[in-house]
Amino acid sequence: MKKGLPIFATSLWLLLVTGAMTLLAAYSNTPGTAGVAPQRWPSESKIPRDPSRPTLLVLAHPQCPCTNATLGELELLTAQTQGKVNVHVVFVRPPGLAEDLVKGDLWRKASAIPGVTVEIDDGNVEARHFHVETSGKALLYGSGGSLLFAGGITLSRGHSGDNPGRTAITALVNRRSANESTTPVFGCSLFAANCLSKEMKCKP
Repeated sequence: MKKGLPIFATSLWLLLVTGAMTLLAAYSNTPGTAGVAPQRWPSESKIPRDPSRPTLLVLAHPQCPCTNATLGELELLTAQTQGKVNVHVVFVRPPGLAEDLVKGDLWRKASAIPGVTVEIDDGNVEARHFHVETSGKALLYGSGGSLLFAGGITLSRGHSGDNPGRTAITALVNRRSANESTTPVFGCSLFAANCLSKEMKCKP
């Protein structure tokens, strides 16, 4: 009996590790709620749209760890488009969330990207105008105000690297055809409390 205990313990440990890895992989590759973006730039929005070039809007939760990868991809995107797109990163500020919690690490990272305007969305007003429900969703509108692209710019939660979303936006801004007009979004819910307590874990 005693001889079999180490084998049983090892088998149980391997089973637990395998199960945990399977759950993590499933979570990392499960997109957030997409929402249906308006086909025209909403007239009630206070975010300035540039009539001379496309406008890219990224909605984000200030404490969503998954959004760190999105901002890394956005930095690459802006370098590849060389000022041809008007970029706004808008951080939601749910009721009761202090401003200093909004202006944390993600805010500073977004602010450091050249050519990007960073703003606060008090009470999730703009998120509702654009029907965005998941942190990290990117919306590209043409100079005339028509929706060109809606989706995420990462392959999975917290994943950095080439992806269809960034490729599509870069192509559209540079006036080339794009293979995608929508992609899944991987991030925390903009309206859920779990991001506030940092319970959401993203793939490194």
